[in-house]
Amino acid sequence: MTAGTGAARSNNALGALFAMLATLCYAGMDSISKFLVADHAVGQIMWIRCALIFLVSWFIVRRQGLSGALRTTRPWLQVTRSLILIVESAIFVLAFRYLPLADTHAVAATSPLIVIALGVLFLGEKAGPARWLAVAAGFIGVLLIIRPGLRSLDWPVLLPLIGALLWASYQILTRLAARHDSPDTSLIWAAMVPLIATTFVGPIGWQWPTLTVWLLLALISAIGAVGNYAMIKALDHAEAAAVQPYNYTLLLWATLFGFLMFGDMPDRWTILGAAIVVASGLYTWHHDRRTTSAATP
Repeated sequence: MTAGTGAARSNNALGALFAMLATLCYAGMDSISKFLVADHAVGQIMWIRCALIFLVSWFIVRRQGLSGALRTTRPWLQVTRSLILIVESAIFVLAFRYLPLADTHAVAATSPLIVIALGVLFLGEKAGPARWLAVAAGFIGVLLIIRPGLRSLDWPVLLPLIGALLWASYQILTRLAARHDSPDTSLIWAAMVPLIATTFVGPIGWQWPTLTVWLLLALISAIGAVGNYAMIKALDHAEAAAVQPYNYTLLLWATLFGFLMFGDMPDRWTILGAAIVVASGLYTWHHDRRTTSAATP
């Protein structure tokens, strides 16, 4: 392990804070993307977004220079996780064209269960009964949220399911990368590789953006870069399984933004499900802090 990486230390409480910041950023980014994808091609949105995210990411890591930040001991790992990230992002942008924000994220909320399973299989992490209980409770909350809306298995519902699998895989690979590289290195690779990849598809179906669209693209790019960095920091400080219950807060933000931007009124099932999600996250927060305090001499 290289010196200065954060994977050697564990601070689940700090990791949870970074995870919740990341979900807030992702919900804001997704809300704007849903607005943009109605009139612009997915490839074009992703290309411009990746270009601006790269600029913001470079600004974040500029203290050590681009060449220094790109220095990695696991280039293929960084390339693989970065490609998974851009494909996952594009799938969700496409899903927003057909599904409400809350429904999309409710289906995608299966990713924490996938992360815990993959973390046990590939990272050697331990998932105790408390974490499984919290994630299971959060998933019950998810089922309550989607119950009134998704009554038939239309093909767009498969998009967030595929996205959930890719998002879980990205988190596992990010945690693995944290064992070898710094968060700055993971951030700049996650910005550079998607920019190169989307350059091949971005010009297809190009429609020149208006000034308003340019401003919105700049906004989601800045938010996306901050969200990516926050998630990388979360997985740098905490095990992948430890931060999963906090990812459910994405549902809360998505429901709020869906109401504010698109008039999607949450019903009583959404409110009940959201309450269960919050309770599961708070329970895990309390359990992790109590476990850490007990283990500290």
